[in-house]
Amino acid sequence: MTTTLQAFSRPFFIGVAGTGMSALAQYLQGIGKQVSGSDRQFNTNTSQTIRVQLEEAGISCYPQDGSGFDSSIDLVVVSTAIEPTVPEVKIAQERGIPIIHRAALLALIASSKKTIAVAGTSGKSTTAAMLFDILEEGGYAPSIISGAGLTRIIQQGKIGNAVVGKGEWLVIEADESDGSIVQYHPEIGLLLNIDKDHDEISTLLTLFQKFRSQSQYFTVNQSHVIAASLSRDSNRDFSIHYPDASTITVGYQASDFLQKGLQIQFKVNGVPFELEQVGVHNMENALAATTVAHQVGIPLSTAANALKKYQGIYRRHQILGKKNGVWVIDDYAHNPAKCAAAISACQPVASKVVAWFQPHGYKPTRFLRHDFVQSIAASLRPQDEIWMSEIYYAGGTAVKDISAADLITDLQALGVKAFFVEDRNAFLSAVRASLQPDSVLLLMGARDPSLEQFSKEVFNQL
Repeated sequence: MTTTLQAFSRPFFIGVAGTGMSALAQYLQGIGKQVSGSDRQFNTNTSQTIRVQLEEAGISCYPQDGSGFDSSIDLVVVSTAIEPTVPEVKIAQERGIPIIHRAALLALIASSKKTIAVAGTSGKSTTAAMLFDILEEGGYAPSIISGAGLTRIIQQGKIGNAVVGKGEWLVIEADESDGSIVQYHPEIGLLLNIDKDHDEISTLLTLFQKFRSQSQYFTVNQSHVIAASLSRDSNRDFSIHYPDASTITVGYQASDFLQKGLQIQFKVNGVPFELEQVGVHNMENALAATTVAHQVGIPLSTAANALKKYQGIYRRHQILGKKNGVWVIDDYAHNPAKCAAAISACQPVASKVVAWFQPHGYKPTRFLRHDFVQSIAASLRPQDEIWMSEIYYAGGTAVKDISAADLITDLQALGVKAFFVEDRNAFLSAVRASLQPDSVLLLMGARDPSLEQFSKEVFNQL
């Protein structure tokens, strides 16, 4: 069993092009390991951008057919998506080479640094990126392993989801969706929120309670009732100011929120902040990052300076541009709370929001059907619209007993302007009549790797 980073030198990643796997591969390469890997993407003639970026980072890439597996490999890294029938898995088992899961490897890396683990149903990637920028601004030379690329690093031609810094601090995301959150023992655990997503609230609470018990210091968002129930020390906690929040005593309070178009302003403990972002949820994310950074030793004013320059992350309310009076925004929103927050954040930008959503997975859509309908309906103004295309199917044995059309029918029954276009390629022609000057076209969805290209095509053809 591999228990330290020193136990191996030539790791091989199966599925290296995946977001979580590519981040770990880049990190290990950055600390001196000789990394290689394979991916199904490399078996075809599809876009090879990620392969090129990995190879430019020094990582050798191969098709997922066993051809890149040589005798020097001393560790194999897999994710939950990797089946035991994959050629490299069989070879590793035959040769007795240790196989480690992605989450266990991240836990090993985390144990080698002073780690800040960002947890919660929503906002992990954004908060981690903001915190990384603040720590950099403060001179801490941090590292990060993220679930999404930071825009300013992507602009350097990199994937942008991993950076090896010279300092002692590492920022990671602690994922509850696969239960791996219980493997981490961070210096600081940060809990943003708890909403029904992959599991029922009761199951999620058990995971987050374990996460709390394994964190040396623990900070929670007291604006979120369920998260607040796990508070350990309110002086380390944060909250958004509500009119009835006078009874809440926390160490860090945000107030005076104002959104002007695509910019937000607010104060943290009286210190003014300004970000080129949208939505109350991004004030919460910024407050969370600022809170933890201040506890590490960074002044609030330094955090404000860092966040004023924050450029965002990949497909998190990513503005593609404005054409014919219509703003087009691409967003990773994929659960009820995230979809509602994304829609609400667009409303101060224009007089009308036309939102499109591609649900992913039949099981999660079935599980969250009622929550999607209620959250989306509550977020829409009378003039706003919601459109959906059919559920993204990634393969496997899923039972296709629900359609996005069912959600649209539920929304229509509530009086919402809701429309179904089964094939997303027909969406733009169908929606044109709804798009007017001074509107936002918000495109939402996750897991489907072709969504970025789809969003760009919609903007180009608008």
